Amino acid sequence: MTPLRDALFRPVRAGNAFEETVERLVRAIRLGAVGPGERLPAERELAGRLGVSRVTLREAIRSLQDAGYVESRRGRYGGTFVTSPPPAPAPGGRVPAEDLADALTLRAAVEAGAAECAADRALDPVERRNLLARLAECRDAALEEYRRRDSRLHLAIAEATGSSSLTAVVADARARVNELLDRIPLLPPNLAHSNEQHEGIVGHILAGDGEAARRAMAEHLDGTAVLLRGFLA
Repeated sequence: MTPLRDALFRPVRAGNAFEETVERLVRAIRLGAVGPGERLPAERELAGRLGVSRVTLREAIRSLQDAGYVESRRGRYGGTFVTSPPPAPAPGGRVPAEDLADALTLRAAVEAGAAECAADRALDPVERRNLLARLAECRDAALEEYRRRDSRLHLAIAEATGSSSLTAVVADARARVNELLDRIPLLPPNLAHSNEQHEGIVGHILAGDGEAARRAMAEHLDGTAVLLRGFLA
């Protein structure tokens, strides 16, 4: 491997392994470390370098194949190849790094804080039922409905703080992030992972564990941030 590939295919963190694997692969493609028509490193080697299971790597590659970034070829000289040419960014798809960082920093600050505040507050039965209902809606959402229902769950968490001012700030932050999310593909493994994280976040809130709710929300938001930086930065 070249020094550039060594730098790009470094180990990912465990918490958002799928999302970070996608980010590493997209960045390597966009930076030309693996150019159009070139083959990605062999699965065993790549999984070892990234520090992920081969199942996680296959899910990431399959998602990028569905999004048009790579293609699989069979036979003696087969493997996973970067499409030639790779998909062009959607109009307005690239985002200035400082604008992306600003939106993600605001979201991380207000939503992690909202999760902690909601957990530290004594929720009444109506508020608890509302959180569980929004959680179920998100879990059962069809692909085309997912982001809308995901937003409803995050806003329900903000509402559970009892602060209209904080809820308004979370809504503004979420609106900015939704504009960014609309520019990247929906990746089903990421949505399944998000749903698992949602279960944990809501569980900590209902259990009244503010610190755990903050940590779980921060990890969840970091997974989304990784994908946004990979596709848009």
